[in-house]
Amino acid sequence: MILQCKRPHAIERPMTRSPDILCIGAVLWDIIGRTQLPMVQGNDKPGQITRIPGGVALNIAMALQRLGLQTELLSVVGDDGAGKELREACRQMGLGTDAMLVDPDLPTDVYMAIEAQGALVAAIADAHSLERAGARILDPLADGRLGSVTAPWNGPVALDGNLTEALLADIAKSPLFSQADLRIAPASPGKAERLRPFLTHPRATLYVNREEAGLLTGTNPANAIAAAEALLRAGAGRVLVTEGAQMAVDATPDSTLTQTPPPVEAIRITGAGDTFMAAHIAAEIAGATRADALHTATTTAAAYVAGDAL
Repeated sequence: MILQCKRPHAIERPMTRSPDILCIGAVLWDIIGRTQLPMVQGNDKPGQITRIPGGVALNIAMALQRLGLQTELLSVVGDDGAGKELREACRQMGLGTDAMLVDPDLPTDVYMAIEAQGALVAAIADAHSLERAGARILDPLADGRLGSVTAPWNGPVALDGNLTEALLADIAKSPLFSQADLRIAPASPGKAERLRPFLTHPRATLYVNREEAGLLTGTNPANAIAAAEALLRAGAGRVLVTEGAQMAVDATPDSTLTQTPPPVEAIRITGAGDTFMAAHIAAEIAGATRADALHTATTTAAAYVAGDAL
């Protein structure tokens, strides 16, 4: 099924606030436990536990907003205490929440992670409400608030793989996204294969790490360059591939650029990929060259991992 306006005769209601970019996907609470001690399965170690706004789409939106861009979130939260608090936190940061779906029948999603010595030990993402909301989160793109079938959104879109495989496949074919500059991240290795419909999409740029690239292409790339080459062979038009502190790659069929991130002591890891993606998008919107945008993304992500403010 190709996504289209569910209310074809609806009166268009343009939003009073014109965003620079749409961020579509997970908006939830991050609960993260961090320790600077080594951990293995079964350990109980002292550390710090934080509860902060998170989710891939929200992480990207927060970083973009700090970089001076006006963002609009397309996602879902519950009409519960957690959802009200999260929407208010977003508004306080200046993020656009008018297009977000608020569903009284769904709880607000949550993500829980444990990090040790700057590395991820384990994580669980409960994005079931986002999955159950489905295409309803995209109504503003069809009912005139942000676009319609006859006048689709023609700006950048940051899209994450927390949406269902079926919905992502529909988005890849939808006229609502036919003019969009699609910037897409899988959210996690476990969801990387959901992005296959975008491998040959003419307007898509994929942001993945080496492992995710391997899962998408059914290969076992030795490094980020090999991962990018595998994605291009699979039909991708442009890919950004990261490999932790080793390398970042921006590849198209015509050229491949590489950048080594500056060495830092890792303090945190959750959100690093989202920060890389946001910094890269913001740099390109500002007119940076491919090389400069890649440099900006790697240095910004490294500073984030080191615990510095964006």
